[in-house]
Amino acid sequence: MMKLGLLGAAFGPKAQVNMDIVKHAEALGFDSVWTAEAWGGDAVTPAAWILAKTEKIKVGTAIMQMPARSPAMAAMTAMSLASLSNGRFIVGLGASGPQVIEGWHGVAYGKPITRLKEYVKIMKQIFAREQPASFDGEIYQLPYNGDDATGLGKPLKSIMHPEHDIPIFAANITPKGVEAAAEVCDGFFPIWIDPENTAVFNDPIQSGFKKAGEKNMTQFEVSPFVTVVMGPDVEQCMMPIRANMALYIGGMGAKDKNFYNNYAKALGYEEEAVRIQDLFLAGRKDEAAAAVPADLIDSCHLVGPKERIKERLSRWKTAGDNGQVAAMLLGSQQPEALELVAKEML
Repeated sequence: MMKLGLLGAAFGPKAQVNMDIVKHAEALGFDSVWTAEAWGGDAVTPAAWILAKTEKIKVGTAIMQMPARSPAMAAMTAMSLASLSNGRFIVGLGASGPQVIEGWHGVAYGKPITRLKEYVKIMKQIFAREQPASFDGEIYQLPYNGDDATGLGKPLKSIMHPEHDIPIFAANITPKGVEAAAEVCDGFFPIWIDPENTAVFNDPIQSGFKKAGEKNMTQFEVSPFVTVVMGPDVEQCMMPIRANMALYIGGMGAKDKNFYNNYAKALGYEEEAVRIQDLFLAGRKDEAAAAVPADLIDSCHLVGPKERIKERLSRWKTAGDNGQVAAMLLGSQQPEALELVAKEML
């Protein structure tokens, strides 16, 4: 059965968590709620806040920026929150982008795929506590052995004993990134997905499984973000999604290095992706939003009247039944929309 999650924290001048909608999702049987971070509020603080105010629902980060904290710090955070919440915390990691990592955190962006693999391996070693944590990687070394090291560092074993399995997810959409996530993680966020075109990720997922050894889709959760906007006018419901998708397809990264633009092309919208990016980078953001194809929005999100959304959910049911999508992480602040999806999917 498809699991449901809620995207539960918003960006803005203040930290914002709508606990009414979070508790409503918990009462409806949602499996999880997710927080986020960019260059303002962090993802961990609202996650702790939600865990303290709920009883059953799991809470994850989508995402914690890896270069912003060491693997050991991420592991310490995860173990603490998992212990305090009786195992309800989920780690969600991401590389973010060079604009944020180098511009905000002041550290090198580096190699995101190498970073993910090393980061997760260190975290899992810390969780396991089989021996003092040690690692000699391209990006991370435990103990640190760089030219400016004191030489006094030594391998340490976590004082805390994890009592629960702590899942680790990663945000990735590039073929190599998805392959890395399939190899070392328990699931991934492909931002959006067409439930009838999940095959775009089949090869990298299977390649990652092969590198991991004995692993299959029952051990790896595909968890896309799905915006739900319920209302009488389909086009009006699409408007906020248009702006968001135009930002990602057109404005993220650089002209020749935008992973979301490449992903839109892989989904079959090559000419449209080029046009959206050209318009967005020229400062014509409204035109870029208008250029996002309605079919692309409709294939990845749920918009329109109640009966239309109900009908469109059949595509997601099939993907869930086939094991292609494990969870829908819903972006919606409409209680009636959450109620409809829960009634149809749970």
